[in-house]
Amino acid sequence: MDRPLILYLHGFTSGPQSKKAQALARRMAERGFADRFLCPQLPASPAAAIALAEALLAQVGAGQTAAVTLIGSSLGGYYATYLAERHGLKAVLVNPAVVAALELERYLGPQTWVYTGERFEFTRAHLEELRHLEVPRLSDPVRYWLLVETGDEVLDYRAAVARYAGARQTVLEGGDHSFTRWEDYLDEILVFAGLLRHNGRP
Repeated sequence: MDRPLILYLHGFTSGPQSKKAQALARRMAERGFADRFLCPQLPASPAAAIALAEALLAQVGAGQTAAVTLIGSSLGGYYATYLAERHGLKAVLVNPAVVAALELERYLGPQTWVYTGERFEFTRAHLEELRHLEVPRLSDPVRYWLLVETGDEVLDYRAAVARYAGARQTVLEGGDHSFTRWEDYLDEILVFAGLLRHNGRP
């Protein structure tokens, strides 16, 4: 089996240039795992975003030749949960959206990708696509690790704590939706993904 790898799924209007994605990419490069990190620019359409992620998982042979850990931030956490359930993968959820169709309804209309400046329209059809991705319950909570900060100003962290009951949970006081203490957990995430041992060695 190939070495494990990480597929990072960014949040709504974000991208591979986000601070969390870039920080993890740097840490993985420092550890010699630059080729074990995937972080695509996801389309605005949830169905298209999942199709892209599915294509990447098929390409790397997830569940066959590669042990993939999903990392999802905000809306990416919603996507990661769907994919983890579908493929039996591990997932790290960072301040994740829990009921995305409801949580994103307020963003209907014109939107802008933060890092490219490109515009797109977020529509009710997109909300319907999100509803089709909802996971009624987790089949195996121990495959999940929830990272939330109570100061999240966008999403209610308590909904995520309830949603991922039975999973490993790291609940930190303060912070905000960006998850301000992300870099404190990078090596532990690599351990969770099977890239490092607890002693910090590959």
